[in-house]
Order: sequence, then C-alpha cells, then structure tokens
Amino acid sequence: MKKILIFSTAYLPLQGGAELAVKEIASRLDGEFSFDLICARIKKELPAREKIGAVEIWRVGRGWGKLDKLFLAWFGFRLAQRLYRQKNYDLVWAVMASFGALAALFFKEQFEGVPFVLTLQEGDTLKHIKARARWLGFLYRRIFKKADLITAISNFLKDYAKNQGADAAKIEIVPNGVDLNKFKIKNEKFKVEELRNKLRIKENEKIIITVSRLVEKNGVGDLIEAVGKIEIPIKLLILGTGLLEKSLKFKTKKLGLENKIIFLGNVLNEKVPEYLAISDIFVRPSLAEGLGNAFLEAMACGVPVIGTRAGGIPDFLKDWETGLFCEAKNPDDLAQKIELLLKDENLRRKLSENGRQLVEEKYDWKIISQKMKDIFLKLIDY
Repeated sequence: MKKILIFSTAYLPLQGGAELAVKEIASRLDGEFSFDLICARIKKELPAREKIGAVEIWRVGRGWGKLDKLFLAWFGFRLAQRLYRQKNYDLVWAVMASFGALAALFFKEQFEGVPFVLTLQEGDTLKHIKARARWLGFLYRRIFKKADLITAISNFLKDYAKNQGADAAKIEIVPNGVDLNKFKIKNEKFKVEELRNKLRIKENEKIIITVSRLVEKNGVGDLIEAVGKIEIPIKLLILGTGLLEKSLKFKTKKLGLENKIIFLGNVLNEKVPEYLAISDIFVRPSLAEGLGNAFLEAMACGVPVIGTRAGGIPDFLKDWETGLFCEAKNPDDLAQKIELLLKDENLRRKLSENGRQLVEEKYDWKIISQKMKDIFLKLIDY
C-alpha cells in the first residue's frame, strides 16, 4: 500500500471546501493508499492525534488559534521528519499554499526524492490571498516552484499558480466534486411540505436559497438588497454564519425585509439537500470563488443557479445554459435576473437539467478521486 503524508493548515471537524475534498478523496482511495495528515491544532478541545475516516490526523500546537498556524511550518516539518523515519512516505501532498504547504516545502527540500503535490483550493479574494502570502515571505513563491505537480480546482487558480512562477506544464485542473447520492433529491412531497410549513412559507411564495459564509466576498448583502427590489412573493433562505451576521440582520431589519428573509444559521452539510429540495433558485453574487462547491451541490439537486463571473465560477456556469450570470455588486441586475428566472418556467427547467447533467459528467467525486489517484501513481512510479 502506498503511503501519503498530507499537510493542511486545518482539518476536520473544522470544515471548509479543502477539508471536505481531502475527506472525500481519501475515503474513496482507502485501501489503495494510507493517509496521515499534519495540521495546526487551532482549538484546545481538539486531540493531538485521532483518526477520522480514512485519515490519521496529527495536530501540532497548543490550541492557540492563529499562533498554531504560524508555527505549523516549523513544528509540522519536525513531526514529518520523525514520521518519515517510521513510515517512509511515498508522496507528500499539501492542500492550499499556506502554512501547511510551507511545512511541505521544508520537507521536500530535505527529502528531494519524495514527490510533492500542491493542491490549490483558495477561495478568497486575491487581496486576501496576497495578505496571507506576506506572512510566508520570500518562501511563498518557492512553494509553487518546488512542487513536482500542482493541481488547481479551477482555471482561475491555474492562472494564479503560473503568476507565482509555477511551470504551466506541471499544473493540472482537478476540480472539487459532489456526492451525487447525497445531493440527489427524491420525490418525497410530504417532506418538502413539512419543511415549508416549519419555515412558515406560504404556498404562493417562491424560495431563493444561498449557502454561504457570511463574509464580504460572498455578496450576501447585495442579495438582501436585491430581495427588496423583487415584487414576486418570495422567501430568501440564508444558510451559514460568519463575521457579517449581525450587520446583515441589521440591514434586513433596516430595509423592512424581515418577513422575506430567514437566517437559518449553521446548517450541517448533511441537511443542506433538504433545503435545496424546497428551493426554486440558488444565488450567490460572489466577489471571489476558488471554484464554488455550493453552486455544484445546488446543480446536483437540480436547482438552477445565478452567480457572478468571479474566480472559478465560469468553469461550470455557462450563461443561459447551466445558469445565469449577474453583475457583482449590482443588486438591481441581480433582482432582474432572479425575477426573469422565476417567471420563466421553461428556462428554469432547462438550467436545472443541464446543470444536473454537467455535475454528473464532470464533478462526481468518483471521477475526481480517480484523477487524483492517477496523479499520485504517476509521480510515485516516475
């Protein structure tokens, strides 16, 4: 069995798109590969060592949040040295060009013969990514140059890697995926009606949904303003929490939209399909996206999507084919696109069918995991 050591700044139960991707890929390759993962501890209640699914997790630090991230490069590298002497890893895999990747760089520079894969999962604005890069100093660009192969979840991140000095021939697009079984909506009308009743949604009200961290880059404030401009009876479901939660609720109250908007807070990923099942449109007017997993999950459920041209979204959203584009930071345009889609049942059906088909053909985790397996074996057997 081939042995892979993963470096990640964070891991489950702290969950984002990157952490979810590692979990999904590792679970499907379990038995062919073994996976150890080194990350920052971040929270004191997290154990220094545990196994979640197919991944053996080693957390370094004292649970001191950002400080653990800052020291991850050094302490993670030292731990990796000890583990390598015991396990003789066949490959190292860094997820995101961050503090974990810096530890992977130190490892690669000592153990040149071990292949090094870097996966770009960054979903923040370029401004935020560059701010984080400054913490890594002159070594940041070296991470890109030293990697034997880089996988990027979108063309946007592939171009970013090239701008950081990576060899274009060593970059492959491997997007994130969707668990199609999990996001396959079954025709269970009684459950749909039960949830609508629970949320006190009237029979004549259409449902708009967004699944988003409540941070500036996801444009939820613009979506709230757009709702105030729509005359069709609607309810907006907002799934997620974040730094802007209080200000967004205040904005909702100030605009007199409390009867149109429901903040549902942090909803477990396993429960998200239930809310998608009752929704007519998924919307996220993003300012930045590495790819946009929430869009793909909505499309897998057959929910038509509206998004901006930010980051990796154009990789899967083709205007009037698999979704509709709206302008970023333009609530008026967004409101027009929502109304257009709500009034045109044929268009909704077309986008729903095309979106589902696209996800089945290109974004099934089975397909993505096979791509990563091929990459791992190509480098190990080189």
